[in-house]
Amino acid sequence: MSHVIEITDFLAPELDVYARATENQLVNRADPSNALFIAESPLVIGRALDAGCVPVSFLMEPQHITTGKGAEILTRCDPDIPVYTAPLDVLTQLTGFHLTRGMLCAMRRPPLPTVDEVCAGARRIAVLENVMNPTNLGAIFRCAAALGMDAVLLTSAGSDPLYRRASRVSMGNVFLVPWTYLPEGDWTALLRQQGFTTVAMALREDSLRLDDPRLLAAEKLAVVLGTEGDGLADGTIAQCDHTVMIPMTHGVDSLNVAAAAAVAFYQLGLMCQ
Repeated sequence: MSHVIEITDFLAPELDVYARATENQLVNRADPSNALFIAESPLVIGRALDAGCVPVSFLMEPQHITTGKGAEILTRCDPDIPVYTAPLDVLTQLTGFHLTRGMLCAMRRPPLPTVDEVCAGARRIAVLENVMNPTNLGAIFRCAAALGMDAVLLTSAGSDPLYRRASRVSMGNVFLVPWTYLPEGDWTALLRQQGFTTVAMALREDSLRLDDPRLLAAEKLAVVLGTEGDGLADGTIAQCDHTVMIPMTHGVDSLNVAAAAAVAFYQLGLMCQ
């Protein structure tokens, strides 16, 4: 039987993680062992549990405690974990947003693997330089899982894959695709040491077409995508082995980074398997 607690006090400190904690407070860089993230919806929470993430508490509508996917999730967890509950309109007032499928879970952040661990055995990886929008980030992870990317590497200035919206948009695939952050400095050299050919997605006169045979034949390939609007930094493009472009028509000169990722992952990931 779950430890159900009906919400009567919006200011209860146990609810700070859902209602008042900022992302920086959740990440808790000063004390990573106590860092948290919020997973939303039974699908995302279930995939987080599959990946070994540890729940701290739940916030959900009453009907989900005893029926459906929510009840199934609770049966997988320690019955002593607190389950805070209230009607949807009260929960929306508390959190400031509408809950997807009426269920949130605060979970401990797992320790991140090293770049070497993420790249071990990988043939196709995505590298995201300063991708800021969590919706784009989540969509890219979903595409990576579906279209043949073995891992994702990110620069530290980009959005957090465990941000609530990012993990939800990814459909929980941030817990299925291995990922970690790159070190500062010339990370292209690090990837080259790992045996990867690095390809920068950018519109340049010397860009290769996405279907260039040299790319398809590469044993290990890192597809590098840049931030929304500005794209990749000039220095990053210069450090990559190739610059690659998606052929387009009707005068269109660029795609949203998540759309570009889907096209590139299909051509360079799924089609090379």
